[in-house]
Amino acid sequence: QVQLVESGGRLVQDGGSLRLSCAASGGTFSAYAMGWFRQAPGKEREFVAGISRYGGSTVYADSVKGRFTISRDNAKNTVYLQMNSLKPEDTAVYYCAATFFSIKTISEGYNYWGQGTQVTVSS
Repeated sequence: QVQLVESGGRLVQDGGSLRLSCAASGGTFSAYAMGWFRQAPGKEREFVAGISRYGGSTVYADSVKGRFTISRDNAKNTVYLQMNSLKPEDTAVYYCAATFFSIKTISEGYNYWGQGTQVTVSS
């Protein structure tokens, strides 16, 4: 049983940067691969980025590749999403999620979810 709490979402200008954090508790953090998803109004939830248990592998959606970086600090039980060169189309609620063993790119593959944090990019 894992609890996840996202933070860091806010209003940011087009082209700006933002770092989201997700703090985990209630389990062994290194047992889980972690992912970030996002959902914009009227849109389906989509995969953004994933990271393996010890950070050795990462996976990114094409839409964010080269702009976003996922990382983790297992000593702090925290996963991060560094977002650079933000665009209005990045506006969404961003969710942190945990999954056993390995990275998945579909939401159905994840076991635990945070409450989400709002990121708004102004044009």
